[in-house]
Amino acid sequence: MGYKIVVVGATGNVGREMLNILDEREFPVEEIAVLASRRSLGTEVSFGDRTLKCQDLDTFDFTGWDIALFAIGSDATKKYAPVAAKAGCVVIDNSSHYRYDPDVPLVVPEVNAEAVEGYTKKNIIANPNCSTAQMVVALKPLHDRARIKRVVVSTYQSVSGSGKDAMDELWNQTKGLFVPGQEVAPSVYPKQIAFNVIPHIDVFMEDGQTKEEWKMVAETKKIMDPSIKLTATCVRVPVFVGHSEAINIEFEDHLDEEEARDILREAPGILVVDKREDGGYITPVECVGEFATYVSRIRQDPTLDNGINLWCVSDNLRKGAALNAVQIAEVLGSRCLKKG
Repeated sequence: MGYKIVVVGATGNVGREMLNILDEREFPVEEIAVLASRRSLGTEVSFGDRTLKCQDLDTFDFTGWDIALFAIGSDATKKYAPVAAKAGCVVIDNSSHYRYDPDVPLVVPEVNAEAVEGYTKKNIIANPNCSTAQMVVALKPLHDRARIKRVVVSTYQSVSGSGKDAMDELWNQTKGLFVPGQEVAPSVYPKQIAFNVIPHIDVFMEDGQTKEEWKMVAETKKIMDPSIKLTATCVRVPVFVGHSEAINIEFEDHLDEEEARDILREAPGILVVDKREDGGYITPVECVGEFATYVSRIRQDPTLDNGINLWCVSDNLRKGAALNAVQIAEVLGSRCLKKG
């Protein structure tokens, strides 16, 4: 016995990762359907040792299906998620479309699993932004102990967060720089990404911050605590997979770095790798394909009365997207849905 699962956007990076993780975590799947746009009709994707053919999202009937994992853009989600939800299929959406809707829970299971129960208002649950997801996993256990007042975070986000075309652009630009006459002009990004960093993710807002930075503020408040003050600088770096974050935290109460390290070691979803020696920390290359959010470089901030610095790394296609969605499905199943 299990659940009837639909993966929407199965040909994309995140959709394929959702299928991998459903298999790896042995999610109880009774039946599975993979959907994509009409131009990808018939495209084959892997689910464990099975090969599945994509069906047309536009004509698919969600009636009788339990959970739909959406990995498509906001515009398509706006059109199709209500269709699935109305048919009785619970939507777990990876786009930004529903994240700020007060009637849609925004969930990171290690942080606010109980919020899943609010899905009944619209039959939809939102997955947070990739940079927010890994950060709040690290912040929550520390917040429970000493109450966070303010967070200053700088992100170093991989190109996979922008999709396959961005990964191709990094690869082709890097090759082109070594072959005269084969340089590749920017198209996905406004400036060269190879051997460069770009302090610009998503669109600019009137106050000067980018929407990616605004997302981290709004989502942290919704998921964790509206009283937390947060400021972010989000940067795209020439890394294929894996987001990194340098996080400075100011607490209401004093928290010693040793206690912080012990708390994080015991926290769900976190692996602490923090040796004060060459290589005694985790980099993006090492987190690829892993479930954990890694925390390193835990240390006191001597400029604050109650401050801690840390370094946080995670596979953005997993914890930042596909893994978190599957974890939400697991919580939904255990708390709310009956197996077919």
